[in-house]
Amino acid sequence: MLDWLISLWSDPNTRWILMGCTLLGLGSGVIGSFTFLRRESLLGDTLAHAALPGVCIAFILHEVKSAGLFLVGALLAGIAAVLCVSAISRWTKIKPDAAMGIVLTFFFGVGTVMLTHIQHSGSGSQSGLDKYLFGQAAAMVTRDVYTLMGVSLLLVLAALLLFKEFKLISFDPGFARGIGLPVGLLEHAMLILTTVAVAAGIQAVGVVLVAALLITPAAAARYWTDRLSVMLTFAGLFGALSGASGAAISTLGEGIPTGPVTVLAATLLFAVSLLLAPRRGLVARALRHRGLKADYAARSAVHASGSPEAAEGGGRR
Repeated sequence: MLDWLISLWSDPNTRWILMGCTLLGLGSGVIGSFTFLRRESLLGDTLAHAALPGVCIAFILHEVKSAGLFLVGALLAGIAAVLCVSAISRWTKIKPDAAMGIVLTFFFGVGTVMLTHIQHSGSGSQSGLDKYLFGQAAAMVTRDVYTLMGVSLLLVLAALLLFKEFKLISFDPGFARGIGLPVGLLEHAMLILTTVAVAAGIQAVGVVLVAALLITPAAAARYWTDRLSVMLTFAGLFGALSGASGAAISTLGEGIPTGPVTVLAATLLFAVSLLLAPRRGLVARALRHRGLKADYAARSAVHASGSPEAAEGGGRR
């Protein structure tokens, strides 16, 4: 195990990929915490699936595999998807969650058709776009890693600089609007940052599973604390560990996709948090319930004895 970790770090290309995926998980976990708290988990999945046609259009227009161009295409497609969801919700009686489901499937269907067309074209064999479905960190080149690192730093810095504002609109947007904060502008900024995180992560984690890198670390972090700042720290840490695990294991073989391994690592961290978190974990709750039940039984036995002295002694104990 130790020899394998040393060999990973000694290879310059693998080292850069590990750093990029780790920072991506860090940034996604931090910005995904606000999405989780605002109960917009399905939004990340919608943006992820909507990004596929944007990536395909960017490749068709330029016929070159560029993480920067794909990021722009995915960002524009994500914004278009959000506008479609907003329009459906506003002009019809369909609720936002149903609108997201409609837009998600439509955009992903369009993207799948375009991807199939590209793969059967002359340049399709060299496009590598199939890696965008489930992710493949080993297929990234140096400029892709630089893009990942830049986006991750942007997400973390934005969350730090706008921490108080994002906190207010996540918990009490009415109060934020009452004290004069531009709630609409801040919500759009958070949406853009979420879209950027999704667009940057689809090559490493894949279109199908990138939303899990936003939500699962945040859900796991919520079990450990009631403070938002601590939650962001835990979510970033869990996201970084998930990204590093997915990138490291995917280098073991050409057929190992990064996305599923990353999601499995994040889910494992969530399961550990669900069971072992000190206050909210199932084990801690079971122990508290058992203690309260035992205390109630002891007090009931004391009161049933009918002795005032015993009752007073039982109260002191």
